[in-house]
Amino acid sequence: MAAEEAGGVGWAPACLCVLCGLPAAGKSTLAHKVLSTAAQQGWRASLVPYDNLIPEHAFQTKVVEDGVKLQEMHTEWKSHRQAVLRCIEQFLVKPQVLAELPSRCQINRAAWEQCIQTLRQPEVLRHSHADCIPLIFLLDDNFYYPSMRYEVYQLARKYSLGFCQVYLQCDLESCISRNQSRSEPIPTEVILEMVKRLEPPNPQKNSWETNSISLNTTDNLAKCDIQRVMELITSALSNPLSPVQDNTEQTEADRLKCATSVVHQADQACRRLISEAMKTARDNQIPPEHMRSLAAQLNESKATFLHSLRRQLLQEVPFTQEEDINVERVVKTAMNVFDHEKKEILLRIMNENK
Repeated sequence: MAAEEAGGVGWAPACLCVLCGLPAAGKSTLAHKVLSTAAQQGWRASLVPYDNLIPEHAFQTKVVEDGVKLQEMHTEWKSHRQAVLRCIEQFLVKPQVLAELPSRCQINRAAWEQCIQTLRQPEVLRHSHADCIPLIFLLDDNFYYPSMRYEVYQLARKYSLGFCQVYLQCDLESCISRNQSRSEPIPTEVILEMVKRLEPPNPQKNSWETNSISLNTTDNLAKCDIQRVMELITSALSNPLSPVQDNTEQTEADRLKCATSVVHQADQACRRLISEAMKTARDNQIPPEHMRSLAAQLNESKATFLHSLRRQLLQEVPFTQEEDINVERVVKTAMNVFDHEKKEILLRIMNENK
């Protein structure tokens, strides 16, 4: 770790390990087994469970527009995710000081204290060999987009930490069944929607995801699975990231940034087109039940369209630098496609009302 940038932090090596996959794929189970194994090896390890740290309201949907429910994702979740990474960063810099966060992106402080409780114990910090004891953070979340994982990679690179990823591959039926057996299950439709969005680590496409493995967790975890994870973390600890970017990585970062910008602008344009369609339907005195059906179909079409657009930008569009893509032109071309879909849906609903 670069001591001058990390504020004089003396311990090394350290690693950020991303655990990603569908809800109920077994991430938390794996994390606790890794924590136990790490403790047996004398490592300092902490579990960072995003579900406990980020308040529930950050994921809620908005309900608006003349009593019609529009399925719009709340935007606060992104700032809360960034707040979690700031907590980790501030701990790396000043391990005995609790992170100070803006009130608008507050995370659960009690949960964060629990995450780092053992790492902040005086006997650990005063250990004569503290500089040599590995420090591991296990980040437990769905991390369904590469951009979510890339933010963790950037933090690891900034402080020359190890970085690795474990993708838990579990069939949909098993995830739904496990989720339903929980005391507080999440809605099944959330899992179904995440299946559409999930983009597993792809080392062939993203060089920064090279240090990744996939575990099949449809069945119970085996001892060899834990061993594979420990070997992955050990390798990451032995090969910390360099703060220096090469051209390939910068190109991938630019592609992510550009795709995010295009999809954001397309999302805003889609919402305007949906509002126009809803107004046209009201002006034609479409009955409430058909209005609800129209809203549902339009928003489902929007979600599918945006997901397809994002995947195309990340995987199919030739790209060398962000400037090579005219964002406005790409958005305009894409919106012509969605506008056609919108008109077809609206026409179908209006014909049903005749």
